[in-house]
This record gives sequence, C-alpha cells and structure tokens, in this order.
Amino acid sequence: MTHAPSPSKWVDPAVEAELDRLTTAPIVELRKRYREVFLTEPPKAFGPDLMRRSVAQRVQEKAYGRLSGPTQRLLDQLVKAIAAKSSGRLELPRQIKPGSELVRTWKGKTYRAVVQPDGFAYNGKTYAGLSEIASLIAGTNWNGPRFFGLRSKPAKGATDGK
Repeated sequence: MTHAPSPSKWVDPAVEAELDRLTTAPIVELRKRYREVFLTEPPKAFGPDLMRRSVAQRVQEKAYGRLSGPTQRLLDQLVKAIAAKSSGRLELPRQIKPGSELVRTWKGKTYRAVVQPDGFAYNGKTYAGLSEIASLIAGTNWNGPRFFGLRSKPAKGATDGK
C-alpha cells in the first residue's frame, strides 16, 4: 500500500482537471468513465452523484495512493456504527489538542478548562476527565463532554441522565 504525499505539497493538474470535468459530466460519460476505472459495469442503483464520487475516489487513489490501513479500518468501523443506529446519525469521536480551552457558562458564570496531554486543567488542578470538572461546577453528576458542548443532547425518549 502506498502513502501519498500531502495534497498541499503535490497536486497532479491532470487529476484536478478530471475531477473538475466530472462535476458537469452527463450520465452517459460518467458510466463510460466508471467502466474504465473499475473494469465493470456501474451498479444500476448508482445515480450521477454516486457515480461521480466513486470515479473521483478511484482516480485520486490511483494518483495519490490509498488510505492507510488504520484510517480505512476507522472508516469501516464508522460505517458499521452508523448502519446500526436507527437515527441515522453518528457522532464522531473528537480529538481535542492539548492547549485547547473549553468554555462553559453555567448559571451566569463562565468556566474554563484547558486540555492537557494527561487530562484537563481547571482551577489550578489537573483532572483525569471532564465529568469531574462538570460535576464540581454543577454540583451534581454530569456527562463532562456534554456539559462542555462536545456532545449533542440525546435523542428524545433516550434516558441517560442529564
């Protein structure tokens, strides 16, 4: 498996021109190009948008390389997770960089927690998780990521606390 250089460092003008052409190509042309890059007939259920996306992905893979194994596995896991959810929504895991500041206003007062490599700094102390900080602020148990706005509210009918 090849790893491509960052697109910002190297871009193939021929690939970019083909991607531009795909955006306005008629369905007949898209089917032809699909057969060329996949060596098979396009699925009957594929409309123009899905065909454009499929061809564009394959063209880019050939020019720039495929996704790394770990990235492909993560995407596969996300597809399985979304397929298993009845709501059709998927919350991606957030990766917050150390140094980021999380801000929450609670009952008229603003609170700040700073992300650190080993936890979260709040009020001069380091805590392992945001839930500890959220509970200190609110005076009751809270889901820390939700308290600081990192997760959306649960769907109606779901019962998981606050």
